[in-house]
Parts: sequence; C-alpha cells; structure tokens
Amino acid sequence: MGSAQRVRVFSRGDALPPLEIPITRTLIVAGAIASRDYQDVHHDAELAREKGSPDIFMNILTTNGLVGRYITDHFGPAAVLRKVAIRLGAPNHPGDTMVLTGTVEETDGETAVVRVVGANGIGRHVTGTVTVTVPRAAAAAPSGGQAGAAP
Repeated sequence: MGSAQRVRVFSRGDALPPLEIPITRTLIVAGAIASRDYQDVHHDAELAREKGSPDIFMNILTTNGLVGRYITDHFGPAAVLRKVAIRLGAPNHPGDTMVLTGTVEETDGETAVVRVVGANGIGRHVTGTVTVTVPRAAAAAPSGGQAGAAP
C-alpha cells in the first residue's frame, strides 16, 4: 500500500470528530416537506406556539437523515448504514446549533456500531446507535478516489 493511501479503520473507543449543524427555519421546513411530514408544528410557528412549543421544531426523519450523513461523511461514500436506532429528546428549534458526536462502541470486521449523540442549547436532541459497514476495499482506496484508481 502506497503512502498516498490511507486506510480508515475503526477500533472500539474511537471518537468521531464533532459536526456542528446550524438549525435554521429553512432546514426544519425543508426536511419536513422532503419527508412528507406536513404536521403544522414543523412549518407554522403560530400553530406550534398554540400547541405549547416556543417555535417550530425538527421532525425525526430529518434528524435521522442528519445522523446518517454524520456517519457517512466520516466513513466515506462506500459506507453502508445497516441500522439506525435513534431516540429524540430536546427539540431542535430555529437559531440553535446541534453538535453531533460519535464513539465506536463495537467492531466486527468491516462493521462497527457507533453511539451517536446530538446536543443543542437545551439538551440532548438525539441519542442512539448506528451500525455501519465499510468494505475493506473501499477503506483502502486512495483519499478522494476509488479502489484501484491510480494515485
């Protein structure tokens, strides 16, 4: 293996770098529309306030997508999400920032289980685990290229 190749391996206890995601009104509304979740609390601030929320808030499908993005951004485009098991806590409201962090809890060959936490200004928005497989051939690919590509 040449010096231009970097193998992304994972070991139990490895920490993924944090990812800061600004929570904008556009992100919340676009995520709800894209996932066909037309509940008013995800797009209408006045109705959300009538129902006891200080503002609109992110839906679970958008959160699920952001968690998946966090994992695939770290492990690369060949990473395959095998299972995403999350639970919501404190809501994500516009104007806040969610910081995703992750720790590898288990490994088995090409597969890892990563504990993910997404926290915002009022607490933990999301907690859970993601099971991800990264094929060794993809992990050994040159940075920015495909397996077998010339450096």
